Amino acid sequence: MDLKFDSIEGDSTQYRLMMITFASFAIAGFIATWYVIEHGLWVTGMNNRVPWGLQIVMAVYYIGLSAGSLVISGLYGVFGKLEYKPFARIAVYLATLFLIAGLLSILTDQGRIDRVFVEPFVYFNLQSMFSINPILYIGHILICLLYLWALFYERKKLTSVVATLAFGWAFCVHTGTGAIFGFGARVLYESPLLPASFVAAAMASGTALMILMIVGLFRITKRRLDDELIIWLGRFLAICLLVVVYFMFVENAYRAYVVELRDAAMYYLFGGLHSLFFWVGLIVIGCFIPIFLLFYRKTGKTVRGIVIASALVVFGVLCERYVIVLPGLTHPPELFPGMEITESVLQEGIASYSLSFLEILQALGVFGVIGFLFGWGLKYLKLLPTEARILKHYETTEITSKEK
Repeated sequence: MDLKFDSIEGDSTQYRLMMITFASFAIAGFIATWYVIEHGLWVTGMNNRVPWGLQIVMAVYYIGLSAGSLVISGLYGVFGKLEYKPFARIAVYLATLFLIAGLLSILTDQGRIDRVFVEPFVYFNLQSMFSINPILYIGHILICLLYLWALFYERKKLTSVVATLAFGWAFCVHTGTGAIFGFGARVLYESPLLPASFVAAAMASGTALMILMIVGLFRITKRRLDDELIIWLGRFLAICLLVVVYFMFVENAYRAYVVELRDAAMYYLFGGLHSLFFWVGLIVIGCFIPIFLLFYRKTGKTVRGIVIASALVVFGVLCERYVIVLPGLTHPPELFPGMEITESVLQEGIASYSLSFLEILQALGVFGVIGFLFGWGLKYLKLLPTEARILKHYETTEITSKEK
């Protein structure tokens, strides 16, 4: 298989409009963030009880997409499946952009941005996941850049080594992100299963998004794409979804079973708007419908059915990130077990939080930055192959012999 990569021309009116739109989002996000820094985080609707909002939800979501996107590149770089080499470059590039988006989301959520570049690295604490994770994130970006360089220059041995490192590092990154919540003090956070659940959801969302990106880019640029490649990815996505459902079932069954956690479990499952996101957005739209579409013969073996299922998974995992971050903050923390607080400067009971327009602008700004970088990469980097097709058995054998 003589595989060639090239860039797009980027001279069409649609491309220019896309780049202008992304740039406008980025500018709007910058203005909103500047306003928040000048006036304080309180203008976003966050408070002492709910210090995290949409930006942290999006940060966790982007970091998961980054880790999951590397699964597609790992099929070639780690497991040697030559059929998926055409997708390796775009997958690694997107993984890098998503991690940058996650860091930008965290950065724009800070009241003191100047401290972000000093505090985690000067005052390092191995007992704090907030201190460990910046090292994981920076290392992940550097590894992805090296991985991308090896792919561009066809360094096969280096690609294999770095791909394996990137694959394992991605698991560490999202395990660490899940540990921020799972190893915390809040009742709805604390769970040893949460880091593993984060990884499973990351693999599902990353694979689903890559399916959407691959099919969309190949259709728009009119490049050959064999359906069998997408169908196999659909099967892998279906398995990831089953793992996600299993982890969620065990975690919530444990909360409902333990007497001390039962009230928190009822609040999580049936306590308000977040419960609607859980049951409708995550369980029904994000899991059950995609699982049906992927396992049902008439839709699971068609690109159209897999694309629809993938879009639902991407939305469902976004709901999953929402119901992990916010309910754990709005639910009252048990600061002094067995005691009753008679007076406090903090809001007692269930805290309130509503999404603000400024947070939406900030989220659009981050999306605009990575969207602009993605469009730039398509035009100036050779990310897309001329075709992607299934290799016949004799072709695979011949290529393997030549590489040896």
